[in-house]
Amino acid sequence: MTEQLYLDDDSVTAFDATVERALSDPPRVVLDRTHFYPTGGGQPHDTGALRATDGDRVWRVVDVEKRDTVYHALGTVEDAGGDGEPPGPPEPGTEVRGEIDADRRAAHSRYHTAQHLLSALLLAEFDAQTTGNQLYRDRARLDAAYDRFTDADLDRIEDRLNELVADARAVSSYTMDRETAEATLDTERTRIDLLPDSIEELRIVEIAGASEGDEPYDRTACAGTHVANTAEIGEVVVTGRETKGPDEERVRFALAEHVDGGE
Repeated sequence: MTEQLYLDDDSVTAFDATVERALSDPPRVVLDRTHFYPTGGGQPHDTGALRATDGDRVWRVVDVEKRDTVYHALGTVEDAGGDGEPPGPPEPGTEVRGEIDADRRAAHSRYHTAQHLLSALLLAEFDAQTTGNQLYRDRARLDAAYDRFTDADLDRIEDRLNELVADARAVSSYTMDRETAEATLDTERTRIDLLPDSIEELRIVEIAGASEGDEPYDRTACAGTHVANTAEIGEVVVTGRETKGPDEERVRFALAEHVDGGE
């Protein structure tokens, strides 16, 4: 089973590993350890490259998927801006240097942390439980159990989100066994009930309260990547809403730099 290093430190974008398995059609490898994030929890996978440490062979990582373990799909050199086909998948035992596309990871981490803030805000101020979310490199959306958000609501949500960002609240994570978490944490906020029963150890992500000693503003079971401080998110713009069904609303948002006219 691949050691998922991003769960302990999601700021790392370069690491060393050893190939444990190599598969073809499509070409992909399993590493003994990885910082590449696999698609999951509404967050897209990382991309990047694997470089053999004993030569100049390079494989582009174009997809990452977690099933029984973590699989790194290898693309053609065109995917990295070159031409031709990549070398065959590295043999088991090959030592490689993993290089994650830092800009893509940073964007996903900023959006994922913003989604945590939005989920906590909607629950606290609108009693609206998050029912789903999806983030991308330049935008995101969140579905919530709510009748209908008005334009005034959206303005209020945007203002409050940016206040929370400007507060520069610390973001941290730790692990907890599921039994303890279910007995001691607010499951409505942490959403533990949505996780498969097979997950027995949880990674809990917290966004600090307004002052030292306060309860966390958000506490959620989550395996995604996040920034270390809400100030790193930057300005957030609520770009719109739509009705998704009876008593369900979708809120769309983006970082200011990704909105038309942004820098």
